[in-house]
Amino acid sequence: MTKSTVLVIEDDLELQRQLEWALGQTYTVCTAGDRNKALRYLEEADPFLVTLDLGLSPDSHETIEGFTVLRAILSAKPSAKVIVLTGRCDPSTARHALQCGAFDYLHKPVDIETLKLTLRRASLHYELEEEGRCLPTQSREETFHDLIGASAAMQQLFAKVRRVAPSDLSILLEGESGTGKELVARAIHQESSRRDGPFIAINCGAIPETLLESELFGHEKGSFTGAHVQRKGRIELADKGTLFLDEIGELSLGLQVKLLRFLQEHVVDRIGGRHSIVVNTRVIAATNVDLVKALSRGTFRKDLFYRLNVVHLSMPPLRDRDQDATMLAQEFVLKYRALLNPRVVGLSQAARDVIQAYPWSGNVRELQNRIRRALVVAQGATLQPLDLGISTELSDESRLTLRAAREEFDKTLVRQTLARTNGNVARTAEALGLSRQAVYNLVERLGLSDRLALSRT
Repeated sequence: MTKSTVLVIEDDLELQRQLEWALGQTYTVCTAGDRNKALRYLEEADPFLVTLDLGLSPDSHETIEGFTVLRAILSAKPSAKVIVLTGRCDPSTARHALQCGAFDYLHKPVDIETLKLTLRRASLHYELEEEGRCLPTQSREETFHDLIGASAAMQQLFAKVRRVAPSDLSILLEGESGTGKELVARAIHQESSRRDGPFIAINCGAIPETLLESELFGHEKGSFTGAHVQRKGRIELADKGTLFLDEIGELSLGLQVKLLRFLQEHVVDRIGGRHSIVVNTRVIAATNVDLVKALSRGTFRKDLFYRLNVVHLSMPPLRDRDQDATMLAQEFVLKYRALLNPRVVGLSQAARDVIQAYPWSGNVRELQNRIRRALVVAQGATLQPLDLGISTELSDESRLTLRAAREEFDKTLVRQTLARTNGNVARTAEALGLSRQAVYNLVERLGLSDRLALSRT
């Protein structure tokens, strides 16, 4: 296999030699100490991987020359992945480098293993982008495992999943809540050689910290009060399979250290255990928070971030997915109609229009819940905008605040459910998944007391 080329731009000759030696087994390394030589190598060798020292001569204490070289590289080769190396601890310098188009930044003195991981990530991102540019010429599939989407954003995501799934690399999924990160993790598992092994999911934000360590790593009998039997942790249960860690940003620093050790050494220590246990588990992590900001706040370890973020996949929000919202809505109607309202056969054109125009701040999960509620209250054969709790006025996001939109939705839903159940509060509560007292409270808050009073007579 032909080695990829890395262009190392560094005016410190000793560091040049160290990087050339450290990276030489994996990459073809060419080195440059100034702008002219770097741009000449860029044209001749055409590398897509570059490490760039920001403190280049003539003034190694400033970054003017380094940023000039960065802009020149990306102007000549926009697809290049430039990893900035800087001895400055000022966060604004790193932030500015990323804004200028750098792939990532590392502080000096450079940790070689971290640099290798970063280069590996950069190489994968480059390959995925190249495949994405070829995507329009390929056939389009609207479904992929349990994922649905004909939009360009989802087609590119499907292609990336196929590309990275066969490897055993750790993957970080980033995206807003409700975008389907667990479905993507399951698709990666099904596309991998581990498909016959277990897929184990755990939400790191839903389990108290005092219990989470035992859930992840397991415990021996008698290791603490209540530990009546030996118990394997989720990492161990996922042996020869895949572990999905949702809301990884909620993990405490102490557990981050233990997880990092597992990722580095592939062993776990049960609570109270005397021996390390070798485990062959692939890790896919997900977050809906900005982990880069968590790094700067000191709430997330940088070494763990690099171990998890070998491959980075971004989940597109529903509002950026072209016509996918109406396609998903129809699928949800077909999925839930038999249970909730067999009379409904589909969506009216008006419903399709407002679904496509609505901002969907809760993404696919919000759409799914709206369809389920709409099936409960619908009286016709097709769902209407009011069944969804979305009036035509609500399709213009700028006209209503989110609070007003929710208020209108709640009011419409409660009013129509009461009408559908002939004012029976108990049946209304059951349909909405609420207690009777919660229904009474909603009716009072939304100004529907007269309807409730009529329903009681």
